[in-house]
This record gives sequence, C-alpha cells and structure tokens, in this order.
Amino acid sequence: MAEIGFLLLNLAIILTAAKIGGEIAERINQPAVLGELIAGVLLGPSMLGIVEPLELIKFLAEIGLILLLFKVGLESDITELMRVGPSAGIVAVTGLIAPFILGYFIILWLGMEPLVAIFIGATLTATSIGITARVLADMNKSTTREARIILGAAVLDDIAGLLILSIVTSMVTVGAVSAMDIVRISVSAAVFLALAIVVGIRTAPSLLRIVLRMRVRGRIIVAAFVFSLWLSYLADLVGLATIVGAFAAGLILAKTDQRVHIEEMIKPMTDIFVPIFFVSIGILVDLRTFLDLKVLYVAGLLVVVAILGKMLTGFTVRGKVNRLAIGVGMIPRGEVGLIFAGIGISLGVIDDALYSALILMVIVTTFLTPIMMKKVLK
Repeated sequence: MAEIGFLLLNLAIILTAAKIGGEIAERINQPAVLGELIAGVLLGPSMLGIVEPLELIKFLAEIGLILLLFKVGLESDITELMRVGPSAGIVAVTGLIAPFILGYFIILWLGMEPLVAIFIGATLTATSIGITARVLADMNKSTTREARIILGAAVLDDIAGLLILSIVTSMVTVGAVSAMDIVRISVSAAVFLALAIVVGIRTAPSLLRIVLRMRVRGRIIVAAFVFSLWLSYLADLVGLATIVGAFAAGLILAKTDQRVHIEEMIKPMTDIFVPIFFVSIGILVDLRTFLDLKVLYVAGLLVVVAILGKMLTGFTVRGKVNRLAIGVGMIPRGEVGLIFAGIGISLGVIDDALYSALILMVIVTTFLTPIMMKKVLK
C-alpha cells in the first residue's frame, strides 16, 4: 500500500507541476511544453529531487507519447497536404538532408561514434508542427500558402525522421546493422505505413458504424484509443517505433466522419498523459552537465546547425512566397526533438552530456521561433 501511495504522490506532483509550468510559459507567450519540460528539470534528481524516473511513470509517459502522435495524425489532412505536395516535398527533403548531414559530420568531427552521429543527425531533421501551427494561428496566417507548405513539410520530415529513428532503434537493439538491414527496415516501414493507411481508410468507417450501434457510453473514444494502441503494437511488432503506428492511426481516423468528435474527446486524455511525457523528459536532465563547457560548446554547435539546416529550406521554394517565413517556420524542434532525445537516452545511444546539449538545442530553437516568426511575417 505504501508503494501505491508513493506512486500516486509522484503522479500528483508531476501533473500539478506540469500545469503550473505550462501556465507560466503561456503567460510569457511561450509554448506550454517548455514550462512542462522545465518543471521536470526542477522536480528531478539534479535539482529538488522530489520525483524519480519510476517505471510506472515511464509507462504512463509512453502512453502520453502515443496519444501525442495520434493527435498530430488526427489533425493532419492528407488531402490538404497533397495540394502543396511538390513545394512541401522539396522543403521536406531539404529540411531532412541538410540538418542530417550537418549534424552527422559535426558529431563525427567531435570524435564520437558513427551511430551517435546518425542519431543526432536524425534528431535534427525533426520539426515541431505544434509550435509553428500555434504561432500561425495566433497571427491568422494558418490558411496562407506558406502555412500549408510549412505544415506539409513538417509532417513529411517527421515521418522520415521516425523511419530513421526506427532504423537507429533496430541498430541499437540488434547490434550492427548492414546496408540490407537498413533497406529492409525502410521498406517495412514504408509498406507498414502504406498498408495501414490504405486498408485503414477503407475499413475504419465500417468499423466505426458498428461501434456507433453500441449503446455503452464512451464507445467512440475507447474505440479510437484502442485502434491507436493496436497500430502502435503492430508497428513495434515489425520493428518500428510505436509512435509510427500511433501517427498512422490518427491519419486514418482523420478521414472518417467522426474526426471532429474524436478530436474533441481525445483532448482531455492528452491533457493528462502528454504532460507526463514532457515532465519525465525533464526529470532525466542532469543540470550538472550544463556546468561543463564542453556541453555548452556542443549545444552551441547543434543550435547553429539546427537553425542553418532548416533556414535553407525556404530558399528552395519557387513562386511568390515568403521564403524567410518558411525557413523560420521549420526551425523549432519542440516536442518532436524531445521525443528523439528521450528515446536516445533510454536506448543508451547518447550519454547525459549529449542529452543535455540536445535539450538546450530544443529549448533555444523553440524559444526563438515564435519571436522570429512574428518578425518575418510582419
């Protein structure tokens, strides 16, 4: 009983701190995710030592991660994204290749292992859809061509980044992975996504109609959540990150008549579980590593690469568009960068020092983007 009480106390403290941190962040015009991250740092062993990274908290954080990617998929309209497909595709490819190559060679230059270099390169490819979307919405620019290109490219970058993450995860879990293994993982990921989306879009409406005939309360939201869990499990079964399946589940249900209904009902669940993930990421940060000049040096290099690699994307778009706005809109790593960093340290790919450097990079790019976006859009 004492152990259960201890777990409940930890959970209560995490959620309270997350909401207070999120509230403070929003009051100073910053994303709530930053407040949640800082709350985790303050609660963690390197600061106040109030909360420890317990196994149950890690499991609840994983549920939060699945819900986050499910929600991102649910809010992504495949049809709308395809309308700016060519431009978004060029931006996405540039936003994938430039940061990856720059990050990869910087890490090798610093004398680290190729696997670490691949992981850091993959982390730098990510773009936070949520942060840029929030800034665009606040400025009533969500319907502009620039906004559609940014969001379309961000989704494509995140899918590609998740595939790279799956490859790195397999490399760590299995050991050395050959070129054929990388091809196999890439193909299996592409086939999984294609099959899941094509089959899912055709069968999901029929399954939902069956669910709607039921009388029990909460049938739609439970069915949607279970669907995301099934696809997350299947993704894990074929050697992919669970979040790939969660994202696919969101994309599929976004094409059904119940999309708006599911979006509204999933919000209370994300409000509870997603902050647990971000606070748990903050708990893992060791503040003592920030006193190391090498960590600050690496973090500075990563910030420069993170900004430069994404700024280049805007200049690949043709036509009458605000190229600076597109480049700046692709900069924030936000929650996506934190996901990569969290998975990296849990797998043992990166050490505490490099993890702290990544967290600093995420914080700086996330803080800078709203300020820069407001300037370039004006």
